[in-house]
Amino acid sequence: MATMTTSKTELGRVVPHAEWVAARKELLRKEKEFSRLRDELSRQRRALPREKVEKNYVFDGPRGKETLADLFAGRSQLIVYHFMFGPGWKEGCPSCSFLADGFDGVAVHLAHRDVTFLAISRATLPEIEAFKKRMGWRFKWVSSFANDFNYDYHVSFSKEEREKQKGKVYYNYDLMEFPSEEGPGTSVFYKNAAGEVFHTYSSYARGLDPMIGTYNWLDLAPKGRDEDGLAHSMAWVRHHDKYVDGEMVDVKALYLQPAKTDAR
Repeated sequence: MATMTTSKTELGRVVPHAEWVAARKELLRKEKEFSRLRDELSRQRRALPREKVEKNYVFDGPRGKETLADLFAGRSQLIVYHFMFGPGWKEGCPSCSFLADGFDGVAVHLAHRDVTFLAISRATLPEIEAFKKRMGWRFKWVSSFANDFNYDYHVSFSKEEREKQKGKVYYNYDLMEFPSEEGPGTSVFYKNAAGEVFHTYSSYARGLDPMIGTYNWLDLAPKGRDEDGLAHSMAWVRHHDKYVDGEMVDVKALYLQPAKTDAR
């Protein structure tokens, strides 16, 4: 996943209770202002123009072939998480897995608000199913291996693209260097009564921050995300079955794409 930069950790000074309450109320004022700004930004996001999806994407899913329209599963709204997992990879991206640990609970609730939620990766369905079983996840996850979906929504980058753009790729609405052939993101779609599908929103990089539940909890803690000095801010993140108590983080570690199988 793309490096995410956060502000430096600053622990507050020790003060009497009355002074603490005064400081907390001042911060609360700013938090309320932020909430109002967030509500307005959400309103503007919903008011964005939409584009009709003209291409007929067909995905490989647990129940066979499914079009993009099929993925709505009878609902009018679809949210897709672009999970970094390329064909031939031994496992999915650790950072995407960090987000995915919260998907099961989210998908259940969204389904009752006319929203279908699922993940899409370019890995083949057998690769997805094996990794999903290992991680103990239940959310729906389909493969775009046989179509251009990932490339069209700028979360997969071909060798030809890198060569054409001198090592850079188009990601997060700009040309940049990127450490992997796959990138993270989320895309949102709407289907009308006539069955027409529209793309309404896509977000990448730090635009995914609000979806990372663990980060939101860490932001409440005194040390925050505590990622100062790491060459790659998410260098501490592991697949949930790979954490080792007492393990030290290599502060110089950069993002490494998961290794490929010998077959690839």
